[in-house]
Amino acid sequence: MMNPKQVPRELLTPGADGRFGEFGGRFVPETLVPACEELERAFNDAWNDSLFRTELDDLLREYAGRPSILTECHNLGAQLGIRLILKREDLNHTGSHKINSVLGQALLAKRMGKKRIIAETGAGQHGVASATAAALLGLECKVYMGAVDIERQSLNVFRMKLLGATVEAANSGSRTLKDAVNEAMRDWVASVETSYYCIGSVMGPHPYPFMVRQFQSVIGKEARKQFQELCDGSDPNIVVACVGGGSNAMGIFSGFIDADTRLVGVEPAGGAAVGRGTPGVVHGMKSYLMQDEYGQVQEAHSISAGLDYPGVGPEHSYLASVGRAEYPSVDDQEVIEGFKLMARAEGIIPALECAHAVAWITREAPKIQGQTVLMNLSGRGDKDVAQMMAILGDSLS
Repeated sequence: MMNPKQVPRELLTPGADGRFGEFGGRFVPETLVPACEELERAFNDAWNDSLFRTELDDLLREYAGRPSILTECHNLGAQLGIRLILKREDLNHTGSHKINSVLGQALLAKRMGKKRIIAETGAGQHGVASATAAALLGLECKVYMGAVDIERQSLNVFRMKLLGATVEAANSGSRTLKDAVNEAMRDWVASVETSYYCIGSVMGPHPYPFMVRQFQSVIGKEARKQFQELCDGSDPNIVVACVGGGSNAMGIFSGFIDADTRLVGVEPAGGAAVGRGTPGVVHGMKSYLMQDEYGQVQEAHSISAGLDYPGVGPEHSYLASVGRAEYPSVDDQEVIEGFKLMARAEGIIPALECAHAVAWITREAPKIQGQTVLMNLSGRGDKDVAQMMAILGDSLS
């Protein structure tokens, strides 16, 4: 593992070309280059404006409910032989970490004079957060969602519509998150003058990966301070989060980049972009990507709609390439067991995305006895209950 005390500049901010090492960049049609450049200027201006930062901080505190708390899992920790502590992003308004970035992006959209936001969503949490922010700030909102995900996440579809958003099904390809991103980007190309693309993760063309990480860095800043207060000034041995595109993981990792802490991003076995992929270009960025020998994108699979993505954010690719973070994978059955374990041991129903992190911790527990583990519980499992009822049937009785 890289010595955290010798953190390269690329782990803190991308280069002028928008890259973290060889990853990232801006691979978009010529029609979108001015839009990306406009967004970069607008974000940099806003991020350096104390009034913008104050307005965002006020919304995060008074509307989203920050700071989110830490919860120690005394029962599960004792069962596994570790000290396990959760960062409770599931307690945010709308039920996940997505609200952190969406409030920032929606404020930025208004600052840029945009009247409409476009979003893609997989499990629906980013779509719900986008619809929520649009309702709050008086913006029109359209959310693209894979047809498969619309069926398995019907509760979140209803929530988006209730909040005033239009939800449009993506019926091409695998009809999941990748295809929703494709449709959202097509819309953005056609309506760039009036629309803001509110992207859901640390992915896409520069400046999105860096911008979303900055908005999500509030997780890591809070978590490190809270953990040190709880644990006599020490840092955790391990920080763990699930990874699809990777915004919740990047948010918490950012607080511990320079700590002597092991960073672990857990991928789904069927969508392990870092574990199984090779460098390639998708959705405007160069990153690790599941692709065949001809460069064709391979379909990803996960029991969780939110992790059903063949790529990963470019900063994660860079962290993996230099050895600062590791990206193991777990399979669907391990995730189901992790989902049940957290519910029964702690009375907390995690999102299926987060159950990936629980699954890895459970599997790894014999090797990390006595260590302190901080896990980002990035979303609550209400949205997944109907899906799990169909899978588990009467087996819980």
